[in-house]
Amino acid sequence: MDLLSRYALVILWIIMLLVLLALVPGDVSPINAMRTVFSQITPVVFLALGVVITMAVGEFDLSFAGIFSIAAVAVPSLAVLHGWPVLLAVVGAIVIALVFGAINAALVVGLGINSVVVTLGTWSVAGGLAFLLSGETTVSGLDPALAAISTGRFLGLPHLFWYGVILVVIVAYIMGATPIGRHMTFVGSNRAVASLAGISVGRVRIGAYLASSLLAGLAGVVISIGNGGFNPASASAYLLPTFAAVFLGTVAVVPGRFNPLGMLIAAYFLITGVFGLQLLGLTGWVTEVFYGAALIIAVTVSHLLQRRVKS
Repeated sequence: MDLLSRYALVILWIIMLLVLLALVPGDVSPINAMRTVFSQITPVVFLALGVVITMAVGEFDLSFAGIFSIAAVAVPSLAVLHGWPVLLAVVGAIVIALVFGAINAALVVGLGINSVVVTLGTWSVAGGLAFLLSGETTVSGLDPALAAISTGRFLGLPHLFWYGVILVVIVAYIMGATPIGRHMTFVGSNRAVASLAGISVGRVRIGAYLASSLLAGLAGVVISIGNGGFNPASASAYLLPTFAAVFLGTVAVVPGRFNPLGMLIAAYFLITGVFGLQLLGLTGWVTEVFYGAALIIAVTVSHLLQRRVKS
């Protein structure tokens, strides 16, 4: 793959930025607009990173939105409604997320049940329990001082943005430069051959589901702490942009493969487009249309690139 194909999405992103900066109203500061863009979509980066890991090993995980929701609700529910220390509530939220990941792994890897069916069910169960835990309303009341953990700023951008970047770099290193990453790629390409080569395919697949649920849980924790609470009804809004970022990310950096750096570029490409359209006065429906169209195009291009890589 040549350099142009690897970074064509970055070039498109820069072109889109220039066009939007030329079109947006004059009273909108470009710097503040960019800060808003980089502050908005970090939860999607966390969630999409988990989906990248599962897709890289040939699995499909729909449960991340539900796990994200119940982890985000668990922190204020346990801390505010039940009097747990915040740190213990955070640990509880992460444990809950990992339990759902273990259920996914046990049913898909252990029993061989279709991953779409299992994770769809897990998503529904986790999302429903989040509503039960919250009393079907917003649970808030966390100490506002804790919000600095997520919303405090470094170099003008919120800590949440940097958490996402650090996680992406770590996962990109693991997937691209370690034996574990090579095993993941091998398993994702051909499980039978990977097994014959001595790779523990089952352990790699189980690890992917646990990593995905852990990232969804972490996303829930940092969002909940940053906002001082969480409304589980908002979790489903992350589903479409997450998948759009994951599939669109396969056209960047490592074309044809699910990769963390490509996903990060795609996530900010998408939010830039949505935010720019909103600044131009196109609100409400435009978000759904933009993400839906991006997902269709991304899946199509991803399919063609993966077929090209395999051939």
